[in-house]
Amino acid sequence: MLVRIAFVAALTVCVFPLLYSPVLAQVPRIQGQGTAASGMGNAFSAQADDPSALHYNPAGMTQLRGVEFMTGALLSGGTTTFTSPTGVTATGDRDGSLAWPPPTHLYLTANLKDLGIRAFGDLTAGIGVTVPFGSVTRWPNDGPFRTATTFNTLPLLDIKPTVAYRLTNDLSIGLGADIYTFSGLFGEGHVERKSVWPGGGGIPAGTQVELFGADTAAGLNASLLYTALRNPDGKPLANIGIVYRSQATLHLNGALLANGAKVSDATATFVLPQVFTGAIAIWPVRNHEREWKLEVDVDYVGWKSVRNLDVHLANGGTIPQPLNWRSTYAVMLGTEHRWLVLESLPSWEVALRAGYTTQPTQMPDFGFDPGVPSADVHIVGTGLGLVCKEQGKFLGLFTCGEVGVGVLKPKLIGLDLSYQAALYEDRTVVGNRNPTVNGTYKSVLHTGGISIRVAF
Repeated sequence: MLVRIAFVAALTVCVFPLLYSPVLAQVPRIQGQGTAASGMGNAFSAQADDPSALHYNPAGMTQLRGVEFMTGALLSGGTTTFTSPTGVTATGDRDGSLAWPPPTHLYLTANLKDLGIRAFGDLTAGIGVTVPFGSVTRWPNDGPFRTATTFNTLPLLDIKPTVAYRLTNDLSIGLGADIYTFSGLFGEGHVERKSVWPGGGGIPAGTQVELFGADTAAGLNASLLYTALRNPDGKPLANIGIVYRSQATLHLNGALLANGAKVSDATATFVLPQVFTGAIAIWPVRNHEREWKLEVDVDYVGWKSVRNLDVHLANGGTIPQPLNWRSTYAVMLGTEHRWLVLESLPSWEVALRAGYTTQPTQMPDFGFDPGVPSADVHIVGTGLGLVCKEQGKFLGLFTCGEVGVGVLKPKLIGLDLSYQAALYEDRTVVGNRNPTVNGTYKSVLHTGGISIRVAF
């Protein structure tokens, strides 16, 4: 028994500083939770006029009629190259050409008044499922910092039951929950991190070690959408959006494995940050034939709440892990030009979109981890939106409003496509807790989005 306790203590003192604390240290926000919004650099919180409003600004759900459904995914690829101070190089990818399974989103909204339910006033209810944080990264098993990481993924889901209420013709509010959890339907269903053991603590050098953990936590969100100006048809010409997302605390429970065998139970507490969003959208042109929107959004992400990630061991010991993250912001600029009347495509709408996002890193060099690219980033994107209304012909084959039966016949079918290039500034890491991580990182990521929207 004494040998076992000594073995676990020695192992965890060596392993956890290298493995556990960086598992969530690079948790990025996946901002693209709707393809139309992605095409506009995610500047969408003041527009919020499709089912992804459930994420970007739930108060905007009151703009939706009847029942609407939307689902889609982000196909992400790209590489990170590393060069050490001595010239050693390595290349990381997304566990292949594309991250799999891809981050997805699903939304369902219902305007209760349109469904004949008037007891609750002008209330819209909805539920969504998104993948809001994390990514997947793979580095070579024989790479220069294999003792820090060879594989990292965080398949965290956010289940979002939400309601929105129109207080006046110009003012709506939203309120919802964010239920963060893991599921085997998406990846392995837990935080997972792999590396190569450097030797010592009773484990032979070269052993494959893995750390995993999972939990469920809840937060809340509150939002507002105010229309300051309308055109003669009642459509918004100037909107203001405000969104607040609270902190949520994950108490991760898991284990440390060596060549697949359990070494020790372990727990850690991680606080997902609060986020404040302010957004303004204006429509310089909005008439029966076309619409042109300009929007700017600013996110403030409270990463400073993550001061440490102390590890609690099964034998009662605690290993302090200071992190000292800094809060960050993101500035998003987006535009959309939508054609509502097309002679060549009767009963269709076509939209072209473009956007730009800039965001600094939240991580100091001391806690940098190669498991996720982390540097100041500039994201440029574009998108295309196609909407086929009830009388529109889809590829000349069928009428869009005649798909389905009964109440399931759609009033419109929409298809959105987007592309984004994330151009990370070169980052040179100095003074890292694991010296093998020190060096220069260059990352370029590419993301293609697709969403399908159906309104009934």
